[in-house]
Amino acid sequence: MVTLTLLDKYHKTPVKQWCFEKYTVIRIGRAVDNHVVINDSLVSRYHLEIRQLAGGKRSDAWQVISQGTNGTFLNGTLVTKSTIQDNSLLQLAQGGPTLKFQIQDISEPEITISPWASNQTKPGTSTSTCQHQGNSPNNIFCIHCGQPIKVIKHIRHYQVLRILGQGGMGTTYLAWDPTGETTETPQLLVLKQMNADMAKIAKARELFEREANTLKSLHDPGIPKYYDFFVEGGKKFLAMELIHGQDLEKRIHNTGPVTLNQAITWMIQTCDILEYLHNQEQPLIHRDIKPANLMVRNANNRVVVLDFGAVKETGTAPGTRIGAEGYCAPEQERGQPLTQSDLYAIGPTIIFLLTGQSPLKFLRQRGKSFCFELRNVPTITPQLREIIERVTEPLPRDRYQTAQELAKALMSVNT
Repeated sequence: MVTLTLLDKYHKTPVKQWCFEKYTVIRIGRAVDNHVVINDSLVSRYHLEIRQLAGGKRSDAWQVISQGTNGTFLNGTLVTKSTIQDNSLLQLAQGGPTLKFQIQDISEPEITISPWASNQTKPGTSTSTCQHQGNSPNNIFCIHCGQPIKVIKHIRHYQVLRILGQGGMGTTYLAWDPTGETTETPQLLVLKQMNADMAKIAKARELFEREANTLKSLHDPGIPKYYDFFVEGGKKFLAMELIHGQDLEKRIHNTGPVTLNQAITWMIQTCDILEYLHNQEQPLIHRDIKPANLMVRNANNRVVVLDFGAVKETGTAPGTRIGAEGYCAPEQERGQPLTQSDLYAIGPTIIFLLTGQSPLKFLRQRGKSFCFELRNVPTITPQLREIIERVTEPLPRDRYQTAQELAKALMSVNT
């Protein structure tokens, strides 16, 4: 995916951002039918094109073709046609606007599914003699027969295709349900397996089963769909929706801070999901809102909240301290989370999105408590700074009381 970020003329901070996935040509200029429209008198109607070179490697796969009357400068050098590298700067005319060009690897593999994929038979019953020739290395399904190119193993009726991640709690697989037995239609999904060592720990078993039970009870586009929970060979498994996208922690580390408008949009979406959780018959507290647990779908650029293993019902007895340092509210640190604790985490998340730095770098002691010092952060406006300061007040009663109230405040920010 290519990301183009318009930089402020003087401070070189992000002003606006465009993301292009699976584009081979990106047109930039003043005319409204360009992919990137920049209304500046120095910019020509059709100023330049960025083209993908067939068969190129990641570092040199793109080429700039300048068509602007006032010229285009690539990293300070006037060019008419040149390859462009990751993190390069494109200036449209001398003294004109500057765009930062970045190439981002999509975290989910590019998947090719043929029209035959929905007609697969049960594992072990296929009579296909296809040798899967001519497939791209990224393909999961064969472009000829529609069968998975490589199946690592079978777990019940699921075909395990790849390992997505491994950690202390368990292993996450990319799996295929060829029958639609649990997903209604044949489709890809995420299959989480709890490690045998962790299964011996009562608290770990509780968190794993809690995630399954919570997902089963929730139905919202901003929450992964629950498909299945079962025990096979003494191991616990959770089958859930595969979200095609990238979490905000990886997104920022790969492409840098986002624009104010984009950060606000994502956080309003997060507030909408929290409002849904907090308004259940027995209100639910997520307890682990942070950039790594906020996935953005490639299809519509909307937030999905992940990791429901730490979810806790309000009114229950104080429990284990759960939460990421820098994002965790004081009362949650003491094992006494409230719905306002989830709202607290929105503040440091905004800081990370707009600075690309850990919110801990901005934390300062104030009396017996701590606060975020943001007066010298150019990408955080005074109006947004007041919202962050309020939502991260040490006492929950001094914060916004509902996610809806916080979302309304964020909507009022001038972007």
